[in-house]
Amino acid sequence: MSLITWTAEQFGTDVDFADEEHKTLFGKLNKLHELATDGADRSATGAQLDDLIAYVVEHFTHEESEMQSKGFDGYASHKSEHDALVGTGAELQKKFHAGEAEVTEEFGQLVKTWLENHIPKFDMAYSGALNG
Repeated sequence: MSLITWTAEQFGTDVDFADEEHKTLFGKLNKLHELATDGADRSATGAQLDDLIAYVVEHFTHEESEMQSKGFDGYASHKSEHDALVGTGAELQKKFHAGEAEVTEEFGQLVKTWLENHIPKFDMAYSGALNG
C-alpha cells in the first residue's frame, strides 16, 4: 500500500512541471517506504534513499529557479522550507551509509506529513505567479 497518493484535489498546483515532479517524488517516496518497511536488502534501500534525495534536490532547484525568474514574493520562506527538508534527508542519508541509522516508518511519515503541509500551503501559493 502506498504511503502517499497524489490527487489533484489535495496536491494540484495548476503548475504543470510542479504537479508532474510531485507525482514522481511521491512515487520515489512510496518505493523507499516499501523497501524500508518490507525488509528489503540494505543496499536496495540505500540506493532508493539516494535516488529520492537527489530527486528532491533537483525538484527544489527547479521550483526555486522558476520562483526567482517570476519574482515570486514568497521565495525566501519557501526556500527555507526546502532547505530544512533537504537537511533532514541529507543527515539520514549520511548516517544510513555510515551504518548509524535505518530508514524507518517514522522517516516516511515525516516526509509524508511535510508534503501534506508544504504543497497546499507553500506550493499552491506560487500558482498565480508561475502561471502569470
